[in-house]
Amino acid sequence: MSVTKTAESGPARLDSGLLTLLGVMVLGGMMSYLDATIVNVGISTLGGEFKATLATIEWVTTGYLLAVALAIPLAGWALVRFGAKRMWLLGLTVFLIGSTLCAFAWNAESLIAFRVLQGLGGGMIDPIMMTVVAGAAGPERIGRVMGLISVPITLGPVVGPIVGGLLLDNLSWEWLFLVNIPFALAAIVLAIKVLPADPPPSGDPVPLDAVGVFLLSPGFAALVYALSQAGAHGFGSTRVLVGLAVGLALFAAYTVHALRTDKTPLLDLRLFSSKGFTASVTTMFLLGGGLFSLLFLLPLYYQQVHGHSVLESGLLLAPLGLGTLIGMPLAGNLADRFGARVLVPTGALLIGGGALVFTQSGPDTSQVLLTVAQLATGFGMGLVGAPTMGSVYKTVPGEAVAGATGAVFILNQIGASLGIAVVALILQGGGEHATPTVETFGDAFWWAVAAAVVVFLAGLLLPGRTRPAPEAPGDAATEPVADPA
Repeated sequence: MSVTKTAESGPARLDSGLLTLLGVMVLGGMMSYLDATIVNVGISTLGGEFKATLATIEWVTTGYLLAVALAIPLAGWALVRFGAKRMWLLGLTVFLIGSTLCAFAWNAESLIAFRVLQGLGGGMIDPIMMTVVAGAAGPERIGRVMGLISVPITLGPVVGPIVGGLLLDNLSWEWLFLVNIPFALAAIVLAIKVLPADPPPSGDPVPLDAVGVFLLSPGFAALVYALSQAGAHGFGSTRVLVGLAVGLALFAAYTVHALRTDKTPLLDLRLFSSKGFTASVTTMFLLGGGLFSLLFLLPLYYQQVHGHSVLESGLLLAPLGLGTLIGMPLAGNLADRFGARVLVPTGALLIGGGALVFTQSGPDTSQVLLTVAQLATGFGMGLVGAPTMGSVYKTVPGEAVAGATGAVFILNQIGASLGIAVVALILQGGGEHATPTVETFGDAFWWAVAAAVVVFLAGLLLPGRTRPAPEAPGDAATEPVADPA
């Protein structure tokens, strides 16, 4: 029986069945997002353990994020082809296997390979979570449910370094990955019991855009590889030039393919004809790049510039998480009243202002000032994330929502990968030295400031506040209408 909302009955209730399903989904989703950054606080530890340079060991994080970006569109296709429950369980199982193998890595290269496997599982989890929960919630409850789902998406990456610091302070590096095992097993058992069975397949199988898979994902990988190698060898090296050339060539080939194919493309470039959608994607791309680059930078900064331990460095990120935790629900409550066009630029100003403090900081900078800057940055990220995701649903037609959501997730993860590669390059002085200095840390934080400026400008193109449509005589309630972008 469908649930409706009228002026008399109020909003549809979040019943116990939906909340149980939501809890099971969030357990898997939180685990995936937390693992994207849990190793950041241990980058120095892992580099010393495996005697690897920063340019190499950064791929422990970058490889994971790129694998997530590859798996997201494949998960969207597989969900339709094989069913949500089967693919959710497969994603959790691959994540579990990858986590276990990471703990037994014998060198940096094997750890990176196992992190890629782990990322393939994690990337399958996120879009399936969104699809299952959105379908169960229905249109009347999707707003509140999206607010709850945004917790693992936004807070997980922030909590990761804190958990990593606690583990490394008391246990060996292997526990950065072994900690996933009990949670993954619990998520699998609960999913078997709670998730509804997949319906039998009907109609013709959905074709996979295999050409898109083999063009787009390697293109991004080639570009990130070139940036990471520039940090160690300079922009004039052959491997950097080849990586850039291959990446750009693959992007160009994918553009031609996506605009000509009769199949549903991996990333539908036609969606970018909408100004609002382009602004939403740009914002999420840069939010991913800014957030993950800060989560890569800050632990290293606190350890190498201020001389803090691994645990202290992780705990010092708590204000960033606290600010995000405060900003998220506030943004959810204010989004319909003020619109993304107000909240996102406001959040961008806070992010840019907080990052600006770190560009001018050094060993003697007050921790109180740095804590306030992190709190402002986290609060700004909370104001940006949820309204931007909500604006996606206002800027594309209904039949394109699934593809648009996948595109936002893909580019958010790719932005994160590129952001980490860029700041690692800056930390190494563009290839002049392998060890970061106080000056290069200050330079690297300018990346977050620049990203915030672009997010501010893109936010001005997002949809405005939601206003009620003119009420027809006798109507009990009317549908909301978004102000034009």
